[in-house]
Amino acid sequence: MVRFREGARLDTSGVQDRRGGGGGRGLAVGGGGIGVLGIIAFVLVQVLGGGGSGGSGSDVASILSQLQGGSSGTADNTELEQQCRTGADANDSADCAAVAIIDSIQDYWTAALPQTSGTAYAETDTVFFSGQVQTACGGATSGSGPFYCPGDQLVYVDLTFFDQLQSQFGARGGTFVDAYVLAHEYGHHVQNLLGTNAQVTPGETGPTSGTVRLELQADCYAGVWANHATTTSDDGQEPLITEITQDDVDRALDAASRIGDDFIQTNLGNGTVDQDAFTHGSSEQRERWFSTGYSSGDPGACDTFGTDDL
Repeated sequence: MVRFREGARLDTSGVQDRRGGGGGRGLAVGGGGIGVLGIIAFVLVQVLGGGGSGGSGSDVASILSQLQGGSSGTADNTELEQQCRTGADANDSADCAAVAIIDSIQDYWTAALPQTSGTAYAETDTVFFSGQVQTACGGATSGSGPFYCPGDQLVYVDLTFFDQLQSQFGARGGTFVDAYVLAHEYGHHVQNLLGTNAQVTPGETGPTSGTVRLELQADCYAGVWANHATTTSDDGQEPLITEITQDDVDRALDAASRIGDDFIQTNLGNGTVDQDAFTHGSSEQRERWFSTGYSSGDPGACDTFGTDDL
């Protein structure tokens, strides 16, 4: 499984911990009479991965806000800073592993984005929240899954989502699955910095829609980071991540297959696949584009907008 360099120093400044009481993985909070599973099924079809085009994400966040009121919360990293100091802590704690993963992802794009695009990478925070949160895209609940809000350029995640991937979607789970999801969200941040969002019509759906292309590109960007994860360093010394196994990659691909539009519609919807409603791509597409990024290690290989073969 993924291993972090024991003596590496973790930087918690890229996280805003708004969970209150320091966190841990508690039970997710459902909204209204729909329940957690119903909300997840609906929102994942709509905006899992950030709704990077902006408009649709805001619409769904508004719906979620009606289901359960949001609260902006106050960030308090005190406990996180005390618990997550080194790579050894990341090897022992899921929360600290998430911090380490975020560090690694941003270290990679800080170095790679100017080289591959001529655009400087601007670091942004991930907000850890519990139950509900208020964002520039509207109110959201834990049922919305992780997402990126272009309005405030922040990544949001209730860490209980990673448990839900296993318990409700049947994913194998594991630290590298968490890494795939977080890297996907930061892929949306990269798209925002590059202006890729401008190519997408908000609310557009369908198997070849700009919305699907945006999501598949974020999957590919996640694979690109994964390719470089064991060689990425922010201190000119040794990489933060020392090992990624084939089992880790297989688990990420398994998770990708379970958040494809066709899987969600079949297993969490009405059992019928409607490609015209696709917003993220099929299970096969999500696996394939992550694999494209992982095998190539090249952001240039992730041009989902320049191909007819999605």
